[in-house]
Amino acid sequence: MQTIIKLDKYLFHLINGQFTNSFLDWILPWLRNPMVWIPLYLFIFLFLLINFKKQGAWIIVFMILTVSLTDSISSHLFKPFFNRLRPCSDPEMNGMVRLLLNYAPRNGSFTSSHAANHFGIAFFLFHSLKTYFANKLWPFFLWAFFISYAQVYIGVHYPMDILGGAILGCLVAYFTCYLLKSSLYSKDSYTIKSFKQSSD
Repeated sequence: MQTIIKLDKYLFHLINGQFTNSFLDWILPWLRNPMVWIPLYLFIFLFLLINFKKQGAWIIVFMILTVSLTDSISSHLFKPFFNRLRPCSDPEMNGMVRLLLNYAPRNGSFTSSHAANHFGIAFFLFHSLKTYFANKLWPFFLWAFFISYAQVYIGVHYPMDILGGAILGCLVAYFTCYLLKSSLYSKDSYTIKSFKQSSD
């Protein structure tokens, strides 16, 4: 465990202290702002409702359920349980962190809720819609990665926090995808085939 923690801090110093430039200093704090990514998810909601009608509404419901679970588990279960200090709040890291925010978050560091939420959405959209869109939804994983990478770059999370959040998000989304397909697609009127045809 000590070896993992040392590697985690080493990677943090690389991302936060060495792999830096003025462009990333500007765009990554901006990228983690909810006002940047909320319009994207609102567009996805509209796209699903317009093209998939009632099935789209059910997908939205389960997508919201996914985020509710990932955020609750990360923020209210894992963070209090592990009680890991964020790098920007850790006395042992004093003077070694580039904090690119005007405040230092005080809640726990493991797991990253940003990573859990966005990877949960990416996994859920990919697996719930892959029958129709095939492999065209991979950019959602890149989107989740960049938002998560920003958490390390600006100094509020360690890389292991991101990895843990990503795993949590994918596991929760796998569960909600299973619930969605069990409750929706198992019915004769909502088979995968009719789901695809509804968007034609």
